[in-house]
Amino acid sequence: MTNWKLILAYDGTPFCGWQVQPGLPTVQGLLADAIHRTVGERVLPQGSGRTDTGVHALGQVASLSLIAPIPPANLRRALNRCLPPSVRILSAELVPPDFHARHSAIRKTYEYRLFPTRTPALETCLDSICPPILAPYVWPCPWPLDLDALNQAAQHVLGTHDFTTFAAADPDLTTRTGPAPAHSPIRTITRSQWHAHGNLLIYRVTATGFLHHMVRNLVGTFVQCGAHRLSPDTIPSLLAARNRAAAGPTAPPTGLFLVSVEYAPTDNPQPATCNCL
Repeated sequence: MTNWKLILAYDGTPFCGWQVQPGLPTVQGLLADAIHRTVGERVLPQGSGRTDTGVHALGQVASLSLIAPIPPANLRRALNRCLPPSVRILSAELVPPDFHARHSAIRKTYEYRLFPTRTPALETCLDSICPPILAPYVWPCPWPLDLDALNQAAQHVLGTHDFTTFAAADPDLTTRTGPAPAHSPIRTITRSQWHAHGNLLIYRVTATGFLHHMVRNLVGTFVQCGAHRLSPDTIPSLLAARNRAAAGPTAPPTGLFLVSVEYAPTDNPQPATCNCL
C-alpha cells in the first residue's frame, strides 16, 4: 500500500458539499469514482475538512491509500481526465504512512468574498449590480459597508477563544485540527483581516481549526458591524456569551473558499493552492 496526498480545487456550486451522501453529487464521491475508474480500486479519500453545499476550494487536501503502482504525475493526469472541469487535481504526491489530510493538519486558511451592491458616495449611496458570472462566488451584500469597521471587528477574534457563539447549533467536530480536544469549541486564530480588491471586500482568516459554519457566522456578524448596525467593540462580549443567538446571521455559502491547509514541514513544505479570483 502507498499513501497519497492530493491537493484539489473545485467549484462547489454543483455539489452538495465535500462529504459523500447517497444519491447526491459530492466532491468526495466524485473523486472516489474517478479513482476507481483510474486504478480499479474502491477507496474513500479523506478530506482535510468538510465543505458545505455551495462552498468552494482553492486548496483542499485529500489523503488515500492505493495498491496500484502509478507515478504521481500520471495519477494526477488520469484523475483530471475522469473529473469534470469543476474539479481539478493540482498535485499528487506520495507521503509517509502516518499522513492524514485531516489529523495531520496544523492550520487552515479560508477566504470570504463579498460584493457590496451599495457603496457610500458623499451623502447618498451608489447602486451596483453584481455580474451574473460572479454571483455564484460572492455574497451580493445589500448594505454599504465600512471597511475600517469590518477590520476593527475582525481584530477582536485574534488569539485563542471559545467560539461557541460563532458555531452552528450542532458543530461539526470533524473539522478539528491542532491540539484542542475534538469536543472543544476553543480555536486559535492567527490572521483575521478584511481588504478591498476591486469591487470586492475579502475576508481572510487563518486558524488551528474551525467549527461548523464558524467562518460564515463570523462574516455575518462582521457585516453587521460594517453596516453600523452593531459596534465592533461588542465582539468580545459576544465571544464571552457563548451563545449562537447573540451573534449575527450566517453569511451565504457562495462567497466561502477553502484557500489552503498547512502541515508540519516534513509533511508539506509548500502548501499548493489555486490562486484564482
